[in-house]
Amino acid sequence: MTGFSDDARAMSLVGFCTVVTVTLLLCVMTGPDRDDLDEFYTGYGSLSPLRNGLAIAGDYISAATVLGTGGVIALFGFDGVVLALSTALSLLLLMFLMAEPLRNAGRFTMGDVLGRRMSGRTVRVTACLVTLTALVPMMLVQLAGTGQLMSFLLGFDSAALQTGCVIGVGALMISYAMIGGMKGTALIQILKIVMLLGSGAVVTALLLHRFGWNPGALFDAAARRSGAGQAFLHPGLEYAAGPWPGLDMVSSQLAVVLGGACLPHVTMRMYTASSAREIRRSMSWAVSLVALFVLVVTVVGFGATALVGRDTVAATDAAGNSAYLLGSRAAFGTDVTLAETVLFTTVGTAMFLTLLASVAGMILACANSLAHDVFATRARPLTPRREMLLARLSAVAVGIPAILLAVLVQHRSLQPLATLSFCVGASALCPALVYSLFWRRFTRAGLLWTLIGGTLTVLALTPGTSLVSGTPVAAFPDADFNWFPFTTTGLVSIPAGFAFGWLGTLASGRRRTEEQRVRYEALETDLYAGSARG
Repeated sequence: MTGFSDDARAMSLVGFCTVVTVTLLLCVMTGPDRDDLDEFYTGYGSLSPLRNGLAIAGDYISAATVLGTGGVIALFGFDGVVLALSTALSLLLLMFLMAEPLRNAGRFTMGDVLGRRMSGRTVRVTACLVTLTALVPMMLVQLAGTGQLMSFLLGFDSAALQTGCVIGVGALMISYAMIGGMKGTALIQILKIVMLLGSGAVVTALLLHRFGWNPGALFDAAARRSGAGQAFLHPGLEYAAGPWPGLDMVSSQLAVVLGGACLPHVTMRMYTASSAREIRRSMSWAVSLVALFVLVVTVVGFGATALVGRDTVAATDAAGNSAYLLGSRAAFGTDVTLAETVLFTTVGTAMFLTLLASVAGMILACANSLAHDVFATRARPLTPRREMLLARLSAVAVGIPAILLAVLVQHRSLQPLATLSFCVGASALCPALVYSLFWRRFTRAGLLWTLIGGTLTVLALTPGTSLVSGTPVAAFPDADFNWFPFTTTGLVSIPAGFAFGWLGTLASGRRRTEEQRVRYEALETDLYAGSARG
């Protein structure tokens, strides 16, 4: 049931080559002029709400989200469904709370949003460092997963070939960010989300058809083949080994809900809308698409357990990252027709495109921040042409170290890296954005304390979690320096991030807080009405 025919592998290889050719052509045709910063950073806000919504959903649904969430559902049932719903809730939070203020306050980067009230190069450089800290680990997850995905679909086990896949895909990602800019990567995200959700919807229909269109029958079959019985359909299975399973689950969901929507490669899409009305419409499309993804990944994850078995999923990949592909393959049964082989090839190609698009968006966000927040804020201003060149060189400066690190970590558990990204987003970027956009008296010291304190808290606590050591699926399974009682740091680091901002503001003194209140009130109309952008 888990094997793939030679025809499927050959068609997958053809599909991968076609995706590479088409996406490179898209980037070349839509790439900006040499000295047009607005086109490179925002694509002139020329995307319609539908296309921008597709691009936002594409950036939000990364390969780690698809494979990781599908794996958690297949291995732990109800806990995985809660994770998928938390993913959708995170985007809803961004839509209703911060989308419009972000669009109105920002121009190109996270540093623009945070520096609108808090002037000074230190704020922008710190925002850039936190951006890199949040996105580089997630990039490593995507790049390192490339070799595993290719070997799984194409049937090779050579470590050298897997490393070659990581390097090749990484080089493509750098090219996409350098050549295509915001518009080019947006078109790749649109193509990716259409293929991913389109093929996923068909697979979902096939799986439900196999169980008589009865979701209850699907869930019961998954519970029987999970080895956990009805516990598979109730909360707490994933965290049962910890000392406080309930709190551990809350900690993980908080990190996803508050961190996912605040990661810089997602928030940068807010700046591409031409008006506040357009960003509202774009976010409506994005939330609808993410809701469809939750339905698809839930059915496919349960389908993998029901038809293949939890033991087989775990044996193929201890973290369950193969569950989405195994569930898609199992939907066709044993007698696979040419049409079904083509559909499965489309699923595999969509996953490959998801990896390409996800890393390209993250490299672009990091490169934009380096060029615009660090180099362009020096005492001597840069010309648009020089800043454009620096943005493209920054893509190389970020991409090459990411490729090298991905090669080093590709054979270890990657879950700690993904968790680290979400926790930094929730513990540093989320408090900084909430305070900057909504707290009148928030000061520069409070902002720096939040960004630095929240990030350092996550970095200090993460090595003590069970994802790093002490369990068979940890990054270092043979070691045990696990001292932190939760799987993620969210329950401690998120309150700490907000507390740092509050304490830093109090420490600034009454005069500073009053100055910030006056400055905020002067900007408030622009922030909520969008009459001007910095």
